[in-house]
Amino acid sequence: MSHRSRTSILLTLSLALTGLGVSAGPAGAAPPAPKVAPAPDGTTPIPAVEGPLASTEDSYPFGAADHQEVPQDLGRLGYVEEEYLVSGTSNVYTWPSAGPAQIRTEDAPYTTRVLVRKPAKGQKFSGNVVVEMLNPSNLFDLNIGWAMAQEQIVANGDAWVGITAKPIAVQALKNFDPERYASLSFANPLPLDYPRNCATVAADSARTTENGLIWDIYSQVGAWLKSSDADNPLRYGARDSQVEHAYGFGYSQTGGYLVNYINGVHPLVVESDGKPVYDAYIVAVAGGAFAGAYPMNQCEPAPPATDTRRQFEDVGVPIMRIMSQSDYLLGIGSRRADSDEPGDEYRHYEMAGAGHATPDELTFSASSADILAAGRAVPPASCNEGPRSRFPSSIFFNAALRNLDLWVREGIAPPRAEPILVRDGAPVLDEFGNVQGGLRSPFLDAPTSTWYGTATGASFCFIAGYERPLSQDVLDGLYRNHGSYIRAVKDSARTLEDEGFLTRYDARELWQDAARSDIP
Repeated sequence: MSHRSRTSILLTLSLALTGLGVSAGPAGAAPPAPKVAPAPDGTTPIPAVEGPLASTEDSYPFGAADHQEVPQDLGRLGYVEEEYLVSGTSNVYTWPSAGPAQIRTEDAPYTTRVLVRKPAKGQKFSGNVVVEMLNPSNLFDLNIGWAMAQEQIVANGDAWVGITAKPIAVQALKNFDPERYASLSFANPLPLDYPRNCATVAADSARTTENGLIWDIYSQVGAWLKSSDADNPLRYGARDSQVEHAYGFGYSQTGGYLVNYINGVHPLVVESDGKPVYDAYIVAVAGGAFAGAYPMNQCEPAPPATDTRRQFEDVGVPIMRIMSQSDYLLGIGSRRADSDEPGDEYRHYEMAGAGHATPDELTFSASSADILAAGRAVPPASCNEGPRSRFPSSIFFNAALRNLDLWVREGIAPPRAEPILVRDGAPVLDEFGNVQGGLRSPFLDAPTSTWYGTATGASFCFIAGYERPLSQDVLDGLYRNHGSYIRAVKDSARTLEDEGFLTRYDARELWQDAARSDIP
C-alpha cells in the first residue's frame, strides 16, 4: 500500500470516527433536577425511572425487536422487551492525564432512555445482564451488542440492556416520536457564554448539549439494575434484584467509550462504592488509534493515539478486547500480553476474516422506515465491491460472552489466541489471500472465499469488508467432493469448540450449513 493510500485511509477513518459532518440540533432543554432514590453518602445514586412505557401500533421503542429491519418475535424466545426513561444528575468530567477522571461540572440533570430485553419468567433468568451504550456512529441508536451475542444471551437466559448514550441519538429519537421521547435531555449544564464552555464542538455534536453526561449515566443504570429499587425490571417481583453480575459491552465508538469509562470512571466507582458496578467488560472493535478513546467531555480532545489511557492494566475485573480484520492494524497499539493475574485478567483477540461494520448490526436494529422517520440516512448494506461481508462475527462474540461468564463465576480462564500475523506493518496472507493467525474459524481453515476487511463506497464501507469466492478450480483442488468439504468444516469446528473458541450450537450450525451447501 502506498504512503498516499495509507494517509487517505487514516484521514477517512479520522473523519468518520469523529463525526459525519451533520449538524446536531438541541437534544432538549435541561430538565428540572430529578428526584432520585437515596443512596449512602458518596455511592452511586439510583436514577428516577418512568416506565415501562406502553407500546402501541403508533408509539413503540425505536429499535424495538418487532420493528427491526428483520422483525423478531421475542415471545418465541421466551423473552420480553420493555422501555424506560431514566433521569438523574451526572457529573461532567475532565481527564487531563493517566489515572481517574476529575469532576469538571457537578450535577448536570439528564434524562435518557433504556431498552430492556429479558427472560419473561424470573426462573429462566441467569442472573447476568449485559449493559451496552448503544452505538451512535450512524447518528441513531444501533443495538449491536444484541446483534452480536443474542444467541448466547438467550441460550444462557441473560438480560440485555441498551442505553441511549449521545445527544445526537437523542435528537433522532425526538424526530422519530416527539411525544414518547419529549423529556429526553443531555443539556449542556453551562451557559453558552460561560468561559469554560467551548466555542466549537465536533460535527456530530452541539454546544447546547453535552456528550460527557454518559459516564455517570452508565454507572447509575448499572446500579439501578443491581438495586432493590421497586422499578428495577430485573427484580422479577422479588424483594431484591436478581442480578448477580453486570457485564459492560461497547462496540466501535461505544467500545472507545468503555475505554474512557474503565480507565477514567470505573476507579471512581470502586472508591465510592467499595466495588465496581460492572463485573467484567467486552471492549469490541475499539483500540489503539482506532476508536481507542474519546473526549471525556466535548470541550477537550481525546487522549492521543499512543497515550497510556488507551491501554488496560490492573483494572481489577476481567476484560476482553476483540478487534476485527477491518481495524486491527490501526488498533495495533492496543495489543498487550494476555494475563490471568488477579486484578489484571485480560484477553486480546483479533477476529480473522471478520468485518467491523456487519449486516447484523443493521438487521437487528431499527427498520429503514423508522431510521428515515428519525431524520437519518439508512446505512448502505452494499459497497462498491458488493454486499457487506456476511462473515458471522457473532460466532466469536457468543463464545466470548460465555467464556467471560465462566471467568467471572468459576475462575475458568478463557483460551488464548495469537493475534493476526503482521510483518513490516502488513498482514501475512496464506495462499488464498486470507490473513494468518487471529481467532480462527472454518471460514478460513476450510476456505471457500477470500475475506477482506475493507471495502470502498459510502458511509462505513471502509470498515465493512467483503468476500471473493474462490474459483471452482481451486475448490475442486481443495475438496475431492461434497463430503470432503463437510468433513473439513466439521473437523475445524470441533477443534475450535474443544479449545473453547466456539460454542457447541455455533459449531453445529457451521457444519450443518456446510452440509446444506453445494460446495465444491
